[in-house]
Amino acid sequence: MTGHTRHPSIELLELMGVVRENGNEQMSFPPLFNPLSYDYVLVAKTREHLDRESIKRQNEFIEELKKKNFKVTKIIDDNLVFFGMQAPVEIFEKYRYLLKVSDACNWSSDQNNVPLSTRIRVVDFILNHTPISSGEGLRELMKMKVFEARFCLHEKKKQRELTESWARWTACFQGQPITAVRNYFGEKVALYYLWLGWYTYMLITPAAIGVIVFLYGLAFFNTSPLIKEVCDIDVVMCPLCDKRCKVWLLSDTCTYAKVSLLFDNEGTVLFAMVMAIWATLFLEFWKRHRTSYVCEWKVSDWCEEEEELILEIVNNVDCEPKKFKHSYLRSTLVLICVIIMILVIIGLTHALVVFRVIAAVQLAEGSWEFMTTHANSIAMMLGAVLHYLIITVMTRVNRRVAMKLCELEKTRSFATTERSFTVKMFTFQFFTYFSSLFYVAFFLGRINGHPGHYVRIASKWRLEECHPSGCLTDLFIQMAIIMVLKQTISNVFEFTGPWFGKWLKRRRTQKLVRKCAHCYLKEESQAKHGAELCDNCKLRDWLNNYRLNDVDSFSLFKEFLEMVIQFSFTTIFVAAFPLAPLLALINNIIEIRLDAIKMVTLERRMVPKKTNDIGVWIDLLEAIGVLAVIANGLVIGVSSDFIPRLVYHYHYGPCANGTATDIDCMVGYINNTLSTASMDNLEIRKEFSPLQMVTPNGVNVSSCSYKDYRDSNDYNLTPQFWLILAVRFAFVILFEHIVVICKFIAAWFVPAAPMHVKNDSLFDKLKRLKEELRSFEESQRLHSAGANGM
Repeated sequence: MTGHTRHPSIELLELMGVVRENGNEQMSFPPLFNPLSYDYVLVAKTREHLDRESIKRQNEFIEELKKKNFKVTKIIDDNLVFFGMQAPVEIFEKYRYLLKVSDACNWSSDQNNVPLSTRIRVVDFILNHTPISSGEGLRELMKMKVFEARFCLHEKKKQRELTESWARWTACFQGQPITAVRNYFGEKVALYYLWLGWYTYMLITPAAIGVIVFLYGLAFFNTSPLIKEVCDIDVVMCPLCDKRCKVWLLSDTCTYAKVSLLFDNEGTVLFAMVMAIWATLFLEFWKRHRTSYVCEWKVSDWCEEEEELILEIVNNVDCEPKKFKHSYLRSTLVLICVIIMILVIIGLTHALVVFRVIAAVQLAEGSWEFMTTHANSIAMMLGAVLHYLIITVMTRVNRRVAMKLCELEKTRSFATTERSFTVKMFTFQFFTYFSSLFYVAFFLGRINGHPGHYVRIASKWRLEECHPSGCLTDLFIQMAIIMVLKQTISNVFEFTGPWFGKWLKRRRTQKLVRKCAHCYLKEESQAKHGAELCDNCKLRDWLNNYRLNDVDSFSLFKEFLEMVIQFSFTTIFVAAFPLAPLLALINNIIEIRLDAIKMVTLERRMVPKKTNDIGVWIDLLEAIGVLAVIANGLVIGVSSDFIPRLVYHYHYGPCANGTATDIDCMVGYINNTLSTASMDNLEIRKEFSPLQMVTPNGVNVSSCSYKDYRDSNDYNLTPQFWLILAVRFAFVILFEHIVVICKFIAAWFVPAAPMHVKNDSLFDKLKRLKEELRSFEESQRLHSAGANGM
């Protein structure tokens, strides 16, 4: 592959505005030794604030590093001690050589050059794998407060460049300088932002279609016979709770019926199919763009586990390899713990159901008329808010449990631990977010029974019922509240938290005087070997980095988890919430700059990590895509009123015989979906008291209606119910098969790797193999010539 080749996939991203450079920007490699830069900084309290044992451990750790020829610069400021680390050149020479002879990493871009980002990664590994005599490493010493903080330094010049080109609010609608991000933060961070940028761009189309579907429902506000029927019908509905709830008029819920039609119309069926195919196209095109960039960055064949092995040898030549192990006992224990955790989360969903049921009863029995009238809707909203609070608490619990389970597994490497943690944490979070939504989508109003035989919690509280206009609005309310609260509150805390933390640390640490002009000139020019900044300027720089908010190996994980959960909201129940892609689009435009500003200016520099993919996240995204097909098919087929309307239109309505021409085919639908409960029946008389059978107008009634397909005499299910049920299942099977076939066709049609990338890689490897062969032949000739000369 030639250095000036521009991949069409990267050019396309540049043309779309997802990125702002062509991906061919080369790194400006510093020399292997830069006297003005430090690879790492450790911070500790002064001796006055540490006990004797901690001081001993601290000195021992520093001595261990010096044995590895690390240059350690110690500067004391007030009550803090800073240790600046510079690794010797030999370490990076070993690293480069081992890359060259490795099986998987020998095509890496670091083979001939060692940029500062690579230096930081190598030094970070060595620091984490340098134990003291008691066997404790840096992580344990940090937990014991032997060291207060550790971080790698921001590069001021590149930090300013990234702030100007990327990490500012005015750049919201500009492409991202992905290669510059990669050069500074490493491939792992760069691929996250590339994925997020592509995801945000791809949301434009479903956001526009979702708005059209919403407007389509809005257009039929005044003309739909379903809304007219609800608003004008003189039907008395059965009480929604026991004792104090009275019968009510269906016409009182006219507004609710209008809202229902916005999210439960024919357009949502097509939209759900489009979103399922969109998810596939999004992922397939992402694979192409990712392949183009990792090929450009020369990390296509890079292997994380082999990189860790190379770093182990660089750190300790006599190291023993960590053997692959598998324990069926440990795996069984982990599986049992995961199942128990999932059952606990589902139990919380049941608690939410109980809360909504009790809240609805209490509100209905209240004295405030507005609360009494809208008791079910208000209870649903309160349940959604409580669900959000549970999500907030359980996020912390889920993380701790996932970490403990990873420790129980005793994984071989950090890469394996990260994958295991990601799967567990996502599984727990998914159930935390979606258990309640699955209940609302598929069980609400379907297991509550009917007058005379209501299903009750603890034989006391009746389960909730759906509105006669359908259950989809309840799902929409639940999703809207959770999604808006999650995105709004998360973004506020995500920005204000680091900003406040930085401000607080500035208040606590002493402000240094301005750096000297002599050091300023040194930084701006190429420093000669042996040149040093003065201690005052070093300390100023280290203090500025210390004041920033801490980051860890899971900082990027949190960002990915947030976006993948949002992707789940955008795809899984999109049939109930067509505006979800629009909300996600608006959030992501803000999210990209928010994360960039936070990462560049408010947080310490993240240790640059090398990778060639987004890891296990791609498998989770594909699983979500499959689940979205199933869930949307069930939402339309089971939760929505689309199928009952279809059956009524062609089998029970005024157009069923094909003769009606001057009447709307859906006239009479609402009345058709209602069954009647009469006080003449003994079971009904036990269910409802005479006081409950008084309308808001003061009229006593002897019967009331409820939504179901039941015979008025024996309350058995009618043939219409069974016909609708059969059509529902037929639709779900047909929908899912059609969409899955379309997904497979789309996946087949879009190759995961562009052909030009494969060809460039092929020619690149061929060229390098030929060079190796020529080098070998040349050495053979020299050897032969030497032998003949003797």
